[in-house]
Amino acid sequence: MKRLAGALLPLLAPMLASAAIWPDAIGPFHRTSAAQPVISDRALWDEFGLKESEKAAYSDGTTNFSAIAYRLQDSTGALAAFDLLLPPDGKPLSDADRAVQTMSGLLLLRGNYVLAFDGYKPAPDQLKPVLDALLNVDTTPLPTLLGFFPTEGLVPNSERYIVGPNSLAKFDPGIPPSVAAFHLGAEAQLGVFHSPKGNLTLALFNYPTPQVAMQKAADFEKLPAAVAKRAGPLVAVILSPPDPDAAERLLAQVRYEAQITLHERTPTNIRQVGSMIINIFILIGILLVFCLIAGLFVGGFRVFLLRGKRGESQEPMILLHLEER
Repeated sequence: MKRLAGALLPLLAPMLASAAIWPDAIGPFHRTSAAQPVISDRALWDEFGLKESEKAAYSDGTTNFSAIAYRLQDSTGALAAFDLLLPPDGKPLSDADRAVQTMSGLLLLRGNYVLAFDGYKPAPDQLKPVLDALLNVDTTPLPTLLGFFPTEGLVPNSERYIVGPNSLAKFDPGIPPSVAAFHLGAEAQLGVFHSPKGNLTLALFNYPTPQVAMQKAADFEKLPAAVAKRAGPLVAVILSPPDPDAAERLLAQVRYEAQITLHERTPTNIRQVGSMIINIFILIGILLVFCLIAGLFVGGFRVFLLRGKRGESQEPMILLHLEER
């Protein structure tokens, strides 16, 4: 078996190499090479759910650029990776929900994929075939926690999405993982906010139920120099705020509004039901009349043929004599 696998590996290598994320061409640019990018913090990317990644180089003869693609397990992990790669000078694109551009590149989020371009910004018509060709795209909506995160005074591109102990230790190490309690299904959105006396770091945690959030809010309040607020299943916490008044104003922006979708009953018109029943009986009557006319026609045609053969010998009846077998 090992010899067979060793013999087939060289044959399968070209097929495996061709299963690339990046296409052979992007607009006028052709791919010149492809390789695995260097992952500096593997534990963090494993926490995000990294499945595969690829770095490709493109050239049109005069301009060269590189592109890196990351495929994550789901859209939540891709959001965390996208926030990790956010450049400080990135400017949001007006025609995309999660895409920023810099002077020399482009970073965008598509489902469970994160695409980063360095040295060139593809035009929308060049980018669309690339996005359409992505395989196994997760169309799950992004976490609802994003809709409750304050935006007033937020430092651009300071958002970070926290999905476990590794990302918590990297972005907000003052909060112990045991207090965050990720085993309960917690996730958090973090951001830095401007303040006259210094920036504030707000971490907004989302828990399965308001009861769990109430218990965790008490744990957060026990942390040294921490201010916390609970709103529904959300817990907002700021560690060691340089301006307590600014921290209180920031926490006041955290509000939770439950979104309930009601399954409305479709009104039924009694007249429509009655009309449907009447139409059913009309159809049955039409079919019966058709069957009667068809039977009379076949029978009459048979009688006409028999009358034309009077005096001739009648065709004998075929007997099978089954009782003798």
